[in-house]
Parts: sequence; structure tokens; C-alpha cells
Amino acid sequence: MVERTADRATAREGQAAHDRLYRTLRQQIMHGELAPGRGLTLRGIAAEVQMSITPVREALRRLAAEGALTLSPSGRVATPALGPERIEELAALRALLEPELASRALPRVHIALIERMEALNLANREAAARRDGLGYVRTNLEFHRVLYLRAQSPAFLAVVETLWLQLGPTMRAVYDRLDRREPPPHHRHIIAALKAGDEPGLRLAVRTDVTLGLRHLMS
Repeated sequence: MVERTADRATAREGQAAHDRLYRTLRQQIMHGELAPGRGLTLRGIAAEVQMSITPVREALRRLAAEGALTLSPSGRVATPALGPERIEELAALRALLEPELASRALPRVHIALIERMEALNLANREAAARRDGLGYVRTNLEFHRVLYLRAQSPAFLAVVETLWLQLGPTMRAVYDRLDRREPPPHHRHIIAALKAGDEPGLRLAVRTDVTLGLRHLMS
């Protein structure tokens, strides 16, 4: 009985370690903290986070299933390095799904949410002025995410976050290459449409923000 209890406790600890590592790596990939095409090794990650190989392997498998990592036939694990055709495909999916999420969120939007989005937009602008690529990507995605959460459509949001995961390293790399001190103006248009309750205007603003932003990835 004591052995079974100890086994269950060990299993729970292993699952908790796997979940923590999964969430940490997922956020790093989505925000572009890891460069496109960067190779990862089980032993390297395990040594860095001071975990055993098993939770590291499970976390990487889970991320690979979401498209956040690629697995070569030789077993090499790496962050996605996307070509123009793949970027165009992911951009088209974002342009279809994100306006729909915003539209579903609109009836549930309130003043506090708009104020939160305005604060995130300001933080996004400040990150751009500082040339802080990580801060820019993080605040940009959070701006969209807080709105999409109001849609209460978890299946839609899960798919969109999978797209963000696949694009994250490339978005960060492209932003670091661009000489820009100002964020795109379309966040202001999104906020204005929310305040006005303008559903067609909101769809257009979100679609424009997504497509024009991703166009830089293909240039």
C-alpha cells in the first residue's frame, strides 16, 4: 500500500513537471524566444531545467503534435523554419478565423476589456519604440487573445493559438530584422470598432491587422 501511494505521488510529480515544462516551452516558442530552425535536444533541455528525460520527451512530443516543433526522420527536434508558401497558408487561416472570433466576442465586450486592450496597445507601442522584439510579439498576441477569450469559443481559440505557435519564431525573427519604431495602426481601428459596436468594421480591422502584419513575413 505504501509503495502504491509512493508510485502515485511520483507519477503526479512527473506529470506536474511535464506540464510546467510544456507551458514554458510553448510560451517561449509562441513569443519567438527561440529562433526559427533552432535544434533542441532531450539531454540539453533536461540539463537546463534539471529534469529527467521522460517529462522532457513528453513535453516535446506534445508540442510537436501542435506544430510548435518539427521532428525529422532522423529524430532531430527543431522550431519551425517556415517558407513563403507555409506562411501564406497560415496567414490565410488566421485571416479566416480571427475575424470570426472577434465577431463572436463583440456582444460580450465591456469597458474594462477595452481599457485592458488600450493598455496592451500602449505597451505594444512602447516595445516597438524600444526595439524590444520579444515584448512586441508578446503584447501583440496578448492584445488579440484577451479579445478572443470573450468569444467563449475554446475550439476556435485553440486552433488560432496553434497558428501562433507555428508562426512565433518567424514573427520574432522578421520583427528583429525590420527597422520599425511604430506598431501598425490597426489596433486602434479594432478598439474603435469595439467601442462603436461595429461588427463589420471589427472584422475588417482584425483581418487587415493580421494580413498586413504577416505580409512582412513573406517580403
